[in-house]
Amino acid sequence: MARPHRILTGCPSPSISNERILPGPRLPAVTVNLTRIYTRLGDGGETHLGDMSRVPKTHPRIEAYGTVDELNSQIGLALTVAGLSEEYANWLRRVQNDLFDVGADIAAPESEERERLRVIPEQTRWLEERCDEVNATLEPLKSFVLPGGTPAAAHLHVCRTVCRRAERLAIACGEDLNAEVVRYLNRLSDLLFILSRGANDGGEPLWEPGRYR
Repeated sequence: MARPHRILTGCPSPSISNERILPGPRLPAVTVNLTRIYTRLGDGGETHLGDMSRVPKTHPRIEAYGTVDELNSQIGLALTVAGLSEEYANWLRRVQNDLFDVGADIAAPESEERERLRVIPEQTRWLEERCDEVNATLEPLKSFVLPGGTPAAAHLHVCRTVCRRAERLAIACGEDLNAEVVRYLNRLSDLLFILSRGANDGGEPLWEPGRYR
């Protein structure tokens, strides 16, 4: 019996099919096969990277894309909270899909043997455009923002801090990681901060240095 094709749960490194091409300057369409969720292959504390090499589950790439998966889950939670505008929600749904691209990129080391799904500058640029769009509607900051405010803003702050951790762990993967992954996560953390400000609609709590001394 053939062993089932396995993807990395949460942030897969998909295989690339040559059968159909996505529109625009994209890689060929991705094929993801989910035949069985548990395989017992990780019971010894190791797992596969996207190139099928076996590494400990504490490997920097596993830590990084696992944290990207955590971030995606936190964004999914934020999407359930009342008070989040539909425009923000639509942007976050796009981000959730892009984060699977990020995870797939981290999971697959560079290889000359096959083409891999990689994060591209256009994805980062889209985040920058949303940052500029929302930031133009906000009052200039006069102090650091305390995480909190409305439920939607508070959840977005949690997403922001997890995103920062994902960025640090991506950097720890070393120079052979696609640099656009780090840029994407850096810009995403900025967007999450700006969206949290927008969700507070001017009522954000601010740091008052030394207030309780």
